[in-house]
Amino acid sequence: MNGNELLFDIGPLPSVPVVGRKERFPVHRIYCVGRNYAAHAREMGKDPDKEPPFFFLKPADAVLAGGGKMHYPPGTENLHHEIEMVVAIQREGRNIPAAKALDFVFGYAVGLDMTRRDLQFKARDMGRPWDFGKAFDESAPIAAIHSVASHGHHSTGKIWLKVNGEMRQEADLGDMIWNVPDTIAFLSEYYLLKPGDLIFTGTPAGVGAVKKGDKMLGGVDGLGELAVTVD
Repeated sequence: MNGNELLFDIGPLPSVPVVGRKERFPVHRIYCVGRNYAAHAREMGKDPDKEPPFFFLKPADAVLAGGGKMHYPPGTENLHHEIEMVVAIQREGRNIPAAKALDFVFGYAVGLDMTRRDLQFKARDMGRPWDFGKAFDESAPIAAIHSVASHGHHSTGKIWLKVNGEMRQEADLGDMIWNVPDTIAFLSEYYLLKPGDLIFTGTPAGVGAVKKGDKMLGGVDGLGELAVTVD
């Protein structure tokens, strides 16, 4: 015994596939930007012109890598979809200038911030944290990451989500209130960003409920698609 042995095996660390590579992207933390599209902020009853960015976190093992089957979570009767572009971080940094922020990006992916909306609103109305509404098992489905080295950066392009073939969400990445460099710069003022961090960059308007059996299909121009079925 050298003092480094673990008490028990908890299985493999959370990770996400990378397009065109055998190596996987290990997940350290998951940061999520709240209300980063003006139309979505308004549909949630907020004024997008009055707020700086704010963030909440999900546990690393909330990732549902590659999508597929998602179990309907317990404790809710109002599970909502939120399609998002996800940024994968490759370097450690704090107080990162926006002009240098893209140097810290490994790649991008399509993701879903699944939300137990009834629990989120109950917590909000009681002035309590959102954890029960946002941070639960399989609440962060994510497609394979497209590396910057192979596919470049993504600042504009269509982002969309269909449920059972019906378009629910549709916007352009250029509609973000806080773009990727500014988001990274702001977040790094409060956290030491590390390799393996994922940043969910917010969702456009049109969020809504899904139920067991529903099929979600979302995408971002240049980043492929993510398919998730609620079981």
